[in-house]
Amino acid sequence: MAENAPSGGEFQRARSAEAKQQRESAILDAAVQLGTTQGIRSVTLTDIADAVGLHKSALLRYFETREQIFLRLTAAGWREWGPAVLTALEGARTPAAVARAFAATLAERPLFCDLLAQAPLNLERNVSLESVRAFKLVTLEQVQAIVGALRHALPALSEAQAIDAVAAATALSGAYWQMATPGAAIEELYRADPRLAHAVVDVEPRVERTLTAMFTGWTAGVA
Repeated sequence: MAENAPSGGEFQRARSAEAKQQRESAILDAAVQLGTTQGIRSVTLTDIADAVGLHKSALLRYFETREQIFLRLTAAGWREWGPAVLTALEGARTPAAVARAFAATLAERPLFCDLLAQAPLNLERNVSLESVRAFKLVTLEQVQAIVGALRHALPALSEAQAIDAVAAATALSGAYWQMATPGAAIEELYRADPRLAHAVVDVEPRVERTLTAMFTGWTAGVA
């Protein structure tokens, strides 16, 4: 039986594999909702536990740390974004069109951008080695597929350049998303003072411009 709150006010452990999976899904769903509304950095393990009606110690039966929850979501984000950018790259044959495909598909996934920034900073640092291995294998699979599609779109690119492009696209999107979401009060400050206009960041066009320059440079002079 899945964990539900019985009359005694305590939660029973999920006994079956199916019930455990349901509980893990509920935890991940809660983390998505909280991360989307609050930002990954501000979400605590207690926040997630409260959202699903579990005590923090009970939640730790399903995930080893807060970071493991969000690392699992980052892997899920790669699995979802990978096929999306492959679709967007279909028919793209110019540096600008390829850059647009990357920038647009990343910018429309703000939670994934947030996770991309957090993964190397802290999500990979407070989990087991096996969790890191599983995450890296997911990213490897998706990067390999994207690199293949990218080199089909721009045949002049070497494999190393294509790998660098994927790394740049994801790193820039994660970093720019952090800059674009400084908090309501700070954003108001930026917009109210014309001298601080440069601090107002729009993720998609910045990523698109940078990637267009990269792809144009790499393919310049190639017939």
